[in-house]
Amino acid sequence: MATGSGGAATKIVWNERQKRFETEDKKAYLQYELRNSGKVMDITHTFVPSSKRGLGLASHLSVAAFNYAQSNSLSIIPTCSYISETFLPRNPAWKSVLFSEDLKSSI
Repeated sequence: MATGSGGAATKIVWNERQKRFETEDKKAYLQYELRNSGKVMDITHTFVPSSKRGLGLASHLSVAAFNYAQSNSLSIIPTCSYISETFLPRNPAWKSVLFSEDLKSSI
């Protein structure tokens, strides 16, 4: 069994029933709501307990959610401040997945 100290083997699980992506121990998670008839994923909250901070878990959770959205043709609304203020500025390529009501406003 992996002890988790390596960090590279972090497994993120999609919990469809509770609308979240979470670590296997369920302690760190990313919460979302579906909007526009299930075509838009509004990421509302990212949580990592203080005992697990600094391991890149929030980023792993975000990448899992963005990959899921991209592979399922969903757009993302980055309501969560971590997504809008930290993850997207560090990972600008993911901005292509963001929801825009008016495409002209993103030019």
